Amino acid sequence: MVKVTYISGNDNLIDRTAQLWEELNKQHLSLSPYFKDCYRTLTFKDRKSSIQQKAFGGEIRVDLALDDQERSVAYCITSIDRWLTGEIDSIFVCPQYRGQGIGTTLMEKALNWLKVEGAKKNVVSVAVGNEQTYVFYEHFGFFPRRTLLEQKKR
Repeated sequence: MVKVTYISGNDNLIDRTAQLWEELNKQHLSLSPYFKDCYRTLTFKDRKSSIQQKAFGGEIRVDLALDDQERSVAYCITSIDRWLTGEIDSIFVCPQYRGQGIGTTLMEKALNWLKVEGAKKNVVSVAVGNEQTYVFYEHFGFFPRRTLLEQKKR
């Protein structure tokens, strides 16, 4: 088991997630049965902007897990909007660090923050093709509620 340390902050830490976010986006690209073009063209800059816009009037929290050389090995970006809806916007653990409780620790930190901030409800979106993550989210009380279908551009 590798020793990691955790740091938390607001969107001033979001750029430290860029490399890991790129890995997550590649994972979604490989798993997506319908929207590969969306993942292929999505940039970190665009994703960062969408999170910041969604949280406008609310807050963003970034939790990072760092290895012993202070490299980011996992992250969780959480937001709460002006209507007090909390969202786990993005979470990723490097494959070689999985199974060590890092994702669980990040989720616990995020959910605790949402509770302190007074979130009325919490949500997480799971990309189609990545349904194996349901088991992880169920440990924290998240279950599928509805399915949103999006028309694919032709």
